[in-house]
Amino acid sequence: MSEADVEFPILCETCLGENPYVRMTREAQGSECKICTRAFTVFRWQPGRAMRHKKTEICAPCARLKNVCQTCVLDLEHNLPVQVRDSVLGVANEVPTQPTNRRDYLAKAAQSGTAVTDTSAGAREQLKRMARTDPYYKRNRAHVCSFFVKGQCTRGATCPYRHEMPDGSPELARQNISDRYHGANDPVARRMLARAEKSTDRLAPPDDKSITSLFAVRLDPSLTQSVLSEHFAMYGELKSVVVVEKSSCAFVNFKTRTGAEAAALAASDGCVVNGLSVRLAWGRPRPKGPKGPEGPVTSQTNEQRLYPSQDPTAHGSVKHQ
Repeated sequence: MSEADVEFPILCETCLGENPYVRMTREAQGSECKICTRAFTVFRWQPGRAMRHKKTEICAPCARLKNVCQTCVLDLEHNLPVQVRDSVLGVANEVPTQPTNRRDYLAKAAQSGTAVTDTSAGAREQLKRMARTDPYYKRNRAHVCSFFVKGQCTRGATCPYRHEMPDGSPELARQNISDRYHGANDPVARRMLARAEKSTDRLAPPDDKSITSLFAVRLDPSLTQSVLSEHFAMYGELKSVVVVEKSSCAFVNFKTRTGAEAAALAASDGCVVNGLSVRLAWGRPRPKGPKGPEGPVTSQTNEQRLYPSQDPTAHGSVKHQ
């Protein structure tokens, strides 16, 4: 299919907007693709009321090659930056950066139908944890008015841009579509990957060597005690597996610290049991009671204690014999 025959763009749900009745214009050979520099069919629309007008930035063949949206250049399946997706999947960027070589590569890829695929179950689970499952329509809002930030905007309520101070890091405002597509120097991706690395700290072995238990949460009802025992037994001898069905969690207790560390290391990229995702964390040490010298044991009587209003001695009225 040539660019002139494209009838609808490749868009994510967020860029398309929440309005099911979107009015969209189509302009054949309307602009130059930001990636391959070829002319392509441009679509323009407004995703909702008070939202800024949007348009396609890259051509459909480039979008299919990376499985990304033509406007925001985010992954269509997980709504993540390309750099995040490729880092998790371990996929190297093979698209040349030079215009001539890039056009030849994209032409051959379009003929062969090459696309990014993920084959690792652990990688799929990690992407699911990082993905934004619901559309984020605030991304379609108008940009911040640069004149308002400087205190020089005179348009008032008629200004099509937002009158508010920008929040967040300044580097987020210097994003480049080409870098985002190739998965390089993407500030949003760097922030997400740094956040993901911090979240994996829960599987870092604790300093307390007495901890030999792993805590599993968000368990599917089909993951019974026998299923979990069979899965975790491959890492070391188990002491017990306790499933709390009411809370959808389980405690996996190993006999040795080595077995627990082996299971945690294997789950660093995601734990999958019978095709279902299981979130793991290290258990906590049992609380120890206060230590001190043993004093005499005081016997407790069953006599009912009186409130001050019921105790005559509390008011100075002592009965004399």
